[in-house]
Amino acid sequence: MPEHVRITRNRREFITDAFCGFGSVALASMLQAQMPAATVNPLAPKAPHMPAKAKAKSVIFLFMAGGPSHVETFDPKPLLNKLHGQKRPASFGEAKYQFVKKDATLLGTKRTFRKYGESGLEVSDLFPHMSECVDDLAVIRSCHGDMVVHSAAQYQLMTGRILPGFPSMGSWAIYGLGTESESLPAYVVMPDPDGALEAGQPMYSNGFLPAVYQPTMFRAGERPVLNLDLPKGVSPAEREKTVRLIRGLNEANLEPDDTEFEARIQAYDLAFKMQTEAPAVLDISSEPEETRELYGVGAEPTDDYGRRCLLARRLVENGVRFVCVVSGGGPGNLQWDAHDDIEENHLRMAVQTDKPVAGLLKDLKRRGLLDSTLVLWGGEFGRSPECEGGKGRDHHNLGFSMWMAGGGIKGGQAIGATDEIGLRAVESPYHFRDIHTTLLHQLGLNQDALSYMHQGRRERLTEIQGEVISALV
Repeated sequence: MPEHVRITRNRREFITDAFCGFGSVALASMLQAQMPAATVNPLAPKAPHMPAKAKAKSVIFLFMAGGPSHVETFDPKPLLNKLHGQKRPASFGEAKYQFVKKDATLLGTKRTFRKYGESGLEVSDLFPHMSECVDDLAVIRSCHGDMVVHSAAQYQLMTGRILPGFPSMGSWAIYGLGTESESLPAYVVMPDPDGALEAGQPMYSNGFLPAVYQPTMFRAGERPVLNLDLPKGVSPAEREKTVRLIRGLNEANLEPDDTEFEARIQAYDLAFKMQTEAPAVLDISSEPEETRELYGVGAEPTDDYGRRCLLARRLVENGVRFVCVVSGGGPGNLQWDAHDDIEENHLRMAVQTDKPVAGLLKDLKRRGLLDSTLVLWGGEFGRSPECEGGKGRDHHNLGFSMWMAGGGIKGGQAIGATDEIGLRAVESPYHFRDIHTTLLHQLGLNQDALSYMHQGRRERLTEIQGEVISALV
């Protein structure tokens, strides 16, 4: 929300604002008496803070849950292979893990890296399809976070905090910009069909923001939203009349500052609009066969993630602001959580997602949507240079890789670096808050102006000052 627009939400904030403006309160009261009552849609499109700098209109976050290994994907480490089976040299410093034992040795990788594209960006053989898109990718090899356990790290990735109860970056995005669609949710999460993650739904939630900024959770499979068909024998006009009646009754009982009830009212309206307009958007069978094949739809093991990536493109194409497409769900090895066998796990997870992700990038680009869509890829941490149990890798938060594409990001480059064995970020380290700040910046949102008064404190996504990764923009 622009800095000059303020909405008083509680007594504490009222006193803060009114201290310098009792006259304006009186004026507003007189004007209100002359105007008819109107319901303001809190999800109506809003101007960005920095119109001249705004590049992206929407975000697609490809969440690789569980923690993909940076040294197996986008951060080649020849020295790690040379030191395979040896103890980590003391010169690299210490690291805290959950399961790696003190006598563990370094684990080399069986993956091979090659340079691709005009940029010569190095990518491992896990991603033969994604390697075709490297000139659009900006790989951040020096990411780091504060936590080494899944739940806390997932909270920090999504919300900037290590505890539940704070708004996710998707909720912050629609709080700041609203949505360009009146018939689709503003913020959509598409979980993995294998099950929930350690942090659960709270990591995607609106936290203390009003309930209208919560995500809509889609289902796995061919019917991501149930009950979109109008009941038999009920015309659209009759259904609209019913919805108007329900709205009128609800508004008659709406108490001031009851954001939960207000969100329920908005949900009824959205549900009706989705019944009349959303089925066409959610039906990917209308896509040409060539497009569905590009994403890997209709073939295993890419069908599920390809279907969800294709749907993500259709959603942002129709005005949805933020879409999160999750790879990995359920316990342990069903995620990118390779404790037992890094080879088996990452080969399986990569083959499920590589072609769909590449298909999404190619499809966005050829449709002219990549410039206005910021794509973010990554997990809550990376994997340890040391082995766990002989063939696996433990959680690792000291240095790992993520990448961005589209939305004004300069592709074809790698930013920052970890040390020679991938233990910690040593060159231009970037915290999750810097990822968040850069994402907001590309949406035209200022991290300081995008704030909300909660328990007497102005909260924001980045908690403390984040840094825009200038090399990317």
